[in-house]
Amino acid sequence: MASTDGAPTGPPRPPTDRPGPPTDRPRSGLAGRIEPVRAGLIGLLAAGVSLGVGQLVAAAFRPVAAPVIAVGNRFIVLTPEPVKRWAIDRFGTGDKSALLTGIYLVLALAAVLVGLAAARRLRYGLAGVALLGVLGGYCALTAPAHRAGDAVPSVLGALAGLGCLAALHRAAERDAIAGPARRQPDGQLVTGRRRFLSAGLTAAGVALVGGLGGRLAQFSRFDANAARARITLPPPAEPAPVPAGFDLGKGAVPFQTPNNRFYRIDTALSVPQLDPGSWRLRIHGNVRRELQLSYADLLARPLVERWITLTCVSNEVGGDLISTALFRGVRLADLLREAGVAADADQLVATSSDGMTIGTPTATVLDGRDALLAVGMNGQPLPVEHGFPVRMVVPGLYGYVSACKWIVDLEATTFAAYQAYWVRGGWAPRGPVRLASRIDRPSGSQAVRVGTEIPVAGVAWHQHTGISRVEVQVDDEAWQPAVLARVPSADTWRQWVWLWTPRTPGRHRLRVRAYDAGGTAQDATPADPFPAGATGLHTIAVTAR
Repeated sequence: MASTDGAPTGPPRPPTDRPGPPTDRPRSGLAGRIEPVRAGLIGLLAAGVSLGVGQLVAAAFRPVAAPVIAVGNRFIVLTPEPVKRWAIDRFGTGDKSALLTGIYLVLALAAVLVGLAAARRLRYGLAGVALLGVLGGYCALTAPAHRAGDAVPSVLGALAGLGCLAALHRAAERDAIAGPARRQPDGQLVTGRRRFLSAGLTAAGVALVGGLGGRLAQFSRFDANAARARITLPPPAEPAPVPAGFDLGKGAVPFQTPNNRFYRIDTALSVPQLDPGSWRLRIHGNVRRELQLSYADLLARPLVERWITLTCVSNEVGGDLISTALFRGVRLADLLREAGVAADADQLVATSSDGMTIGTPTATVLDGRDALLAVGMNGQPLPVEHGFPVRMVVPGLYGYVSACKWIVDLEATTFAAYQAYWVRGGWAPRGPVRLASRIDRPSGSQAVRVGTEIPVAGVAWHQHTGISRVEVQVDDEAWQPAVLARVPSADTWRQWVWLWTPRTPGRHRLRVRAYDAGGTAQDATPADPFPAGATGLHTIAVTAR
């Protein structure tokens, strides 16, 4: 049959453009096919693979070139000085853990955003992964003491991340097309979304194996702790006095700080693993003759032992960034005279294996104090975290201008010619320790009993000058003299104690002040540590009942 206009008539035909059967062929750029949760997980897994592979590659070449460490080291360099001071004040010796935690959180957020971008267009996500790889490579190549190949772990990690992102994206799209699990008419259950599960588990395994394998490979390549354990230090030619009478036992911190409780402030996110067998120190610059010293050379020289208190310039009034240990090493002044340092070389720039630079006044090292290239600490070889195999120690100066760990280079130069790392951030260039004191007992939260004798105890310090007197004040009453412990030299802190019997209940204010060896009282004016060390009197409040 035909219509009046000649068109054929009959039952309607099915449209020719209706959808055909589902296909497994992946289609890129299907916005909305990959749900946001799965997209974020794709980004996280791709980032995990990238970091794991980068860690594994770095372990085989240079652990410090691992992507996270490279980014962290660059972050430290670029961080404004006020932020660094805030971090040290807020986190103390946990500043590096806090920084790494922050970096991982930021990377996780970036990875989620990369996954969400890839769900819209795969090329957006790939560009994000590539950008993170470029960032890691840039940070590695601009870090202090970098090498030309330090970008390789970040580059190879990024390539692995690109492959992982593409594979997970493809698996997720195929699962989205296949749909959820369904039951066929014959009752058989057909699982649809299994490709992504399989690919995701594979990616998680690669990330885990890469991360843990990298750590294991690093220590199997060389373990500084194992090398340290094989070393027996020669006995000192000049042993230090036994600390008899150095501890009053009235609640102040112990005179000697154990190695595992000695404060640590530095910029090394990855503790350098130096082989004492291949370690070398170069003394050069404005000298008559350059010296090259091995670890064996140092151990063959006469070693001296000295009790020395080290203090961080970031230490707040009453803070705990101060410790005392028995250091064993070679007098640095002897080496400088042997090298023939020029009279106009007023600065010694020490460089650690990770590129940190510390500038020390030459005159301070040569004025008769026991500045050391230390190889031992509290009767043992230096702990790896505190500079093994060799560090520099200069009593009387804050650590940022004296206590270079993992030292490998010492250059005689001038303050006019070079600014060391911390000085570039605005810290004072010479850094003499300020006279200070602290109350350790009682604590501010401790309640005391009326009519009961209470030891008020703590420490005072002014390294290489010494402490002659300590006084304690309750509320606005007269200052009372404290009893002082013996000390081996002026280069250590000094314990003090004063016995107090509270007469009235309620809140009482306790504060302490110290006098140096010349009778000068410590500065009572409150000042922040920046730029030359904190001042002010440590004050606590206690409740008497």
